[in-house]
Amino acid sequence: MVNERFEEFDRPTWAALRESTPMTLSNDELVAIRGINERLDTDEVEDVYLPLSRLLNLHITAIQQLAAVTDTFLTTEPAPVPYIIGLGGSVAVGKSTTARVLQTLLSRWPDHPNVGLITTDGFLYPNAELERRGLMRRKGFPESYDTAALLDVMRAVKSGDPDVVAPVYSHLSYDIVPDQHITIRQPDVLIVEGLNVLQGNQGSSSLVVSDFFDFSIYVDAEEAIIKQWYVDRFLALRDSVFANPDSYFRHYSGLNTEEATTVATELWDGINAPNLEQNIAPTRQRANCILTKGENHRVEWVSLQK
Repeated sequence: MVNERFEEFDRPTWAALRESTPMTLSNDELVAIRGINERLDTDEVEDVYLPLSRLLNLHITAIQQLAAVTDTFLTTEPAPVPYIIGLGGSVAVGKSTTARVLQTLLSRWPDHPNVGLITTDGFLYPNAELERRGLMRRKGFPESYDTAALLDVMRAVKSGDPDVVAPVYSHLSYDIVPDQHITIRQPDVLIVEGLNVLQGNQGSSSLVVSDFFDFSIYVDAEEAIIKQWYVDRFLALRDSVFANPDSYFRHYSGLNTEEATTVATELWDGINAPNLEQNIAPTRQRANCILTKGENHRVEWVSLQK
């Protein structure tokens, strides 16, 4: 459970905070947003994400108004600076789906229609570099990221630079895509999603990624539940993405269910569980908002920093 720094809301109480916020997602959009084995449905959006989008809209509008006041005082031209939302949590907990649904909902508010999204996967070192450093079995741990490059991108975005490039990661090839980038062009809002986005200081730099966030969210669930979701997702990927000849994990596609379950369990116990316990879960208390899920993937509690 969270501590006294947070106010906790059960699902019905949180859902009431939606007030008159309209539902702006169609069923087709929900299907497109939903990740593998996720249970995102209309009820989840209405009860959890519409209230959250309303809260974020109020925050964003307040920041925009404050910036306008400062510009008036200094007699300077308005400089577009994105409102940055950090979104963290374990592997398989549903971060990507949460990021996509928030991106879509926030873009439907008239004051901030341009909402960007990047993941910290793009700042993993390439596999060749991870191999050179002996870190392939620690991929996803803090030391496997080029944190300096991520900080440079955050600094440029928050400075209002018009064109900021970020590397691209492929989950199919399980590697950085050479000579491919995405360009961040002064969005009204930027969502930054990743395992370790709320990590504290780990090196010589006085800055951490979360220093650039205006608001942060942690997606949570009990570890045993997340482990089961990870195994379920692995089995689903075995029957879909892993069968692609270009998949890094294509050698898993021929496993039967028992074999695949054993492999997924070993990967969780050997890599993902230690990373969650040592590096990811301890950052939960640094978030402004915690979404706690139950076994059915539905958010049951929302904790908001006081």
